[in-house]
Amino acid sequence: MKNTFFKEKKKDSSFKKNLVSLLYAIIAALLIRSFLYEPFSIPSGSMYPNLKVGDYLFVSKFSYGFSKHSLPFSIPIIPGRLFSKEPERGEIVVFKTPEDNRTDYIKRVVGLPGDMLEMKDNRLIINNKEISVTKKNVEKYKSFNVSKIIETLPNKLTYEVYEFEKTFEGLNTNNFSKIKIPIDHFFVLGDNRDNSQDSRFIGLIPRENLVGRAEVVAISFDTETGSFLKFWTWYPALRKDRFFVSLIPQEKE
Repeated sequence: MKNTFFKEKKKDSSFKKNLVSLLYAIIAALLIRSFLYEPFSIPSGSMYPNLKVGDYLFVSKFSYGFSKHSLPFSIPIIPGRLFSKEPERGEIVVFKTPEDNRTDYIKRVVGLPGDMLEMKDNRLIINNKEISVTKKNVEKYKSFNVSKIIETLPNKLTYEVYEFEKTFEGLNTNNFSKIKIPIDHFFVLGDNRDNSQDSRFIGLIPRENLVGRAEVVAISFDTETGSFLKFWTWYPALRKDRFFVSLIPQEKE
């Protein structure tokens, strides 16, 4: 008769070791995701030309401190905001929209606490001074002609935005009245100015809703060319010019 006792014990020990290893891996992944870096994908065109549908990027979770929104499902175990830091004007941030405090949005911070902010005829005015703009060229976005414009903020950080050449009746995205941004709130805009749900429509973003700073596009796929379910389309859909593209705005020389 064969003795199976030690074999069964060995199998049981091996199963427990694998289970513990898996548990450690899950905990490590959760810690990295919550406190270091979290991957995001871009589902809409509100941040063209700088972020495209199909971009996969990394967001640093430590840049502005930590809150319950740093954790999966916004588990409310972090009181307030720990190690809080203020975003720099011009940075691209991920936040929970104040409309439901659950959905992740990604926009650019243009207004800080204490700022006076307004927009007239597509020109952003911060603390009674119009920011510097330079029209670069005219491009196509879907079926629309758009102006690519270089904006330079008061801190000399610069980036490109899209503005539709044609104004759409009933859609006023070119103007908003002067407001003073209260403490612990931020004003954000999409870079695709006429195709973005931002502070013009959803209101100011509370500090506690900040999730992190967009750091880099790691990889990008053209979703109109490829499909996740069709592996043979993956390579043709790969955007070869969008490997590790920095999202940190550059200072104008």
